[in-house]
Amino acid sequence: MQIVALPPELRVIEDLDDHIQIAGTPARVALLTLAAQPDAHPVARARRDLHIELALPRLDAESVTCFGSGRIQEHLIPKYNSPFAIETAHIKMKGADLVAEVMRSLFNTARQYRESFDVYGSKMSFEWPLIEHQPPVVHIGETPHLVNVLDFAHLLPEPLQRFTTKGVYGKDVQHLSFIQGAGHGGSHPHMTNEFVTSIVENREPFPNARQSANWTAVGILAHESAMKGGVTIKLPSFTLSS
Repeated sequence: MQIVALPPELRVIEDLDDHIQIAGTPARVALLTLAAQPDAHPVARARRDLHIELALPRLDAESVTCFGSGRIQEHLIPKYNSPFAIETAHIKMKGADLVAEVMRSLFNTARQYRESFDVYGSKMSFEWPLIEHQPPVVHIGETPHLVNVLDFAHLLPEPLQRFTTKGVYGKDVQHLSFIQGAGHGGSHPHMTNEFVTSIVENREPFPNARQSANWTAVGILAHESAMKGGVTIKLPSFTLSS
């Protein structure tokens, strides 16, 4: 193993097979994108992955604009309260020149199931694989590297560590969203630990109630925007940190 000579915030570990393990984050996030599928209220359903996009810069969403595209089967429209096969939203971050893009497909879209996010920065960018079970890509400058994503189970209490890579629903074959590291990349035990620890330490968790409301409202308002032809909708003031 060798350490690539990069600034501390971009430090990565590289092996001889050109697979690198992420040990830092982009110095400056320029654009975040997400793709997910399928469920009710397309963008609202993607909000669990959208949380990642808004958590990275630790900013509030200020407004959202969303458009619908294509059409699902008629008998499904009343069930999901959406006629669109795809919804694409742009979320403006408050107090920064950052925008997150969320694309969500529902039905009648030929694509493998995937819940993913990409992060683009000035020095390093991360792209989720287009096909499941293939490695993601980190771009350092204009040079791409296949990567192995680290498992941070060691940061958790021992009883929780096994849940970053395994689900809790038995040994039978599960839906792909659960196979992908206990659901959503193994994030569930980390979120649970943060919430419980915040109670023990008598402090606000991350995300706190206001941040959670902000991030959740993005999905709801994005769908509303799409149903209104793409109008820009501002997030309610009670969801903003300041």
